[in-house]
Amino acid sequence: MNRRAWCRRLAWSTLGAALPLRAQPVRPLRLAWVSLDSAADKPPVFTAFRAGMAELGYVEGRNLAIDAWWGEGSVDRLTQLRGDILRALPEIIVAQGGVALGPMRHASVDRPVVFSMSADPVAAGVAASYARPGGKLTGITLFAAELVGKRMAMLKELVPRLRRIAVIANPLHPGAERELQAARAAAAILGLDARFFLIRSVAELDAALAETARDRLDGAVVFSDGFALGNAERIAAFSLHHRIPVVAGWAPFAQRGNVLAYGPEFADVYRRLASYVDRIHRGAAPGELPIEQPTKIELVINLKTARALGLKVPRALLLRADQVIE
Repeated sequence: MNRRAWCRRLAWSTLGAALPLRAQPVRPLRLAWVSLDSAADKPPVFTAFRAGMAELGYVEGRNLAIDAWWGEGSVDRLTQLRGDILRALPEIIVAQGGVALGPMRHASVDRPVVFSMSADPVAAGVAASYARPGGKLTGITLFAAELVGKRMAMLKELVPRLRRIAVIANPLHPGAERELQAARAAAAILGLDARFFLIRSVAELDAALAETARDRLDGAVVFSDGFALGNAERIAAFSLHHRIPVVAGWAPFAQRGNVLAYGPEFADVYRRLASYVDRIHRGAAPGELPIEQPTKIELVINLKTARALGLKVPRALLLRADQVIE
């Protein structure tokens, strides 16, 4: 072998040794995507997750297969599907939301489960800690109690006359007590008189909204979870009818008619969820992968609703918005 050939071979071997683990070939991956949603809805978060997998080099039909299982709005249906999901032999199960995670936590499910959830995973009993969840579960939580005060401050910025507000929360949502403590502290700092409504059903939600209107409170803050999101349009209709602005934590609240939402960007969360799947596929133990919290926060303002409520959105608030709905 001449010197030039020897140098070329040495260069290639050195480059190969320097390549990160990301570039090493792995076996094909089969996933189960489990969601309470309907297949007909084509959830954007599913699209975001698939995009995240593609960014990591996974190509559906080549080295990736995703079996999607839809609850069509029924937890019972997801529970009934559990056996079929396991018989499909997925290497990893991806649970979209705490409701979908529930049936997948059953003792008979021996596969790694990567989840997203709105609750505090430790308070929910899903993880031993954020740093080391333990067991076969890990993922990303949307829970961020520190954002409660920022939403209340934005509501006051939007409504300078704000004095009395309703704080509507589901006490059954794990982590709700931490959010309530954050709300009490923020109300004191902002000089607000906060009235707390703990709701567990649509009937209790309607009663809370009726009392908010009857006592002419100046605004409302709704804690975000699956129940509240499922009633976003109901809350928006109340807001418009009584001209009481309502803010919450997830973009769909504003997209469905409420005036403002400030919280985790869903698409970013689900793109990041793909990295958990990739690491587990490459041999990482799920219980040793720390549970992440939101890193990308978005502000969505529904300008159409603001106008209907007779509110002038401050320019400073508009400039901070990631999305403005006209």
